[in-house]
Order: sequence, then structure tokens, then C-alpha cells
Amino acid sequence: MPEPQPALRPHYPVRTPRLSLRPLTTGDVDALVAYRSLPHVCRYVPFEPMTEQVVRDRLRTIWANSDLTDEGQALTLGVTITRSGRLIGDVVLFWHSRTHGGGEIGYVLHPDVQGLGYATEAARALLGLGFDGLGLHRIVARIDERNTASAQVARRLGMRQEARLVRNEFFKGEWSTELDFAMLADEWPAHRERDGGRRG
Repeated sequence: MPEPQPALRPHYPVRTPRLSLRPLTTGDVDALVAYRSLPHVCRYVPFEPMTEQVVRDRLRTIWANSDLTDEGQALTLGVTITRSGRLIGDVVLFWHSRTHGGGEIGYVLHPDVQGLGYATEAARALLGLGFDGLGLHRIVARIDERNTASAQVARRLGMRQEARLVRNEFFKGEWSTELDFAMLADEWPAHRERDGGRRG
């Protein structure tokens, strides 16, 4: 099995047909709070509604990376509409294992741009960074079953649902059922350009 590259140092911005992905900055605080503070946005994801101070703290710490140099790290990038420069969300690529070539993606967008295909477009760029840039063997997405929009994104990306873990985690005061999706490196070329920039 080919080993992952020693590091991922993308050239920014990472461009898609409509979007630009880039490291987050302190100038993004208001835009991040605008959606990460909303209870319904946070309902099925592993963080609580964020205050401005929490966002600022994360920008100084876990969101400060602009590359991946070893397993156990995460790369969080802001998603902007190229034409307007508006920050509409963020995506994250986790590098879980060098030995097994394992990674994971996550994505969260402002609710007023949902349904326009932006999440799929941004997440596809993230798969490209993981497979083409870092040389990962396998990338997963773990989604609360009730988060149907997020599950639809994984399916549009071409990720395969491999598991449904029934009431496997006590999450935010209740049992949740997890859907596990995955894609392998040799499956990625067939999905690299699929639906790029299209609505849905």
C-alpha cells in the first residue's frame, strides 16, 4: 500500500467552480459566529453553539493550522464564494493514521446557502486534498442519521454507506444513530469531477 505523503501544504486558495477554500483568519469572526452560534446548525454536530470568544479561541488554536504534517492533526478551511468573497461555511480534514492512510471529512455551512450544492462542492475539494494531496488510502464521514442533508452530501460525493450504528452514542442528551460513509483512493478518480458546481 502506498504511504501518505510526508505532509499536506496546499496552495491557497483551493478553488472549485464557484468556491475558494482558505485558512480561517481573525477577520472571519463575525461570519463564523453567524452560523456556528445557531442551535439548529449545531444540533447534529460535535460542538455546541459558539460565542464570539469561543470562535476567537479556536482561531488561535485548533483552527490555526494551514497544513497537515502528521497524523492526529486536522485542517479546517473557510469556504468562500469566489465571486463575492463571502465566507459561507467551513470544512475539516482529519488525518487519523499514517500507517493505515486514514482520514475523515466534516462540513458545516450557513443555513441560508443550503440546497445550492456548495457543501458538496467544498467537500469534494477536501477529498481532493486528502487523496491527491496527502495520498490517503481511505476517507470517512460519520453523520448523525437525523442529519439527512449531510448524509445526502456524502452520497452525492460518491461515498459508500458502510454502516448504520443504532443508538451507539449518547449525544447531547439522547441516543443517536450514526451513519458511516467511506471512499477509497482507487474509487476517487471516478468521482473527482462529478456534479462539480451543480445545484443539489
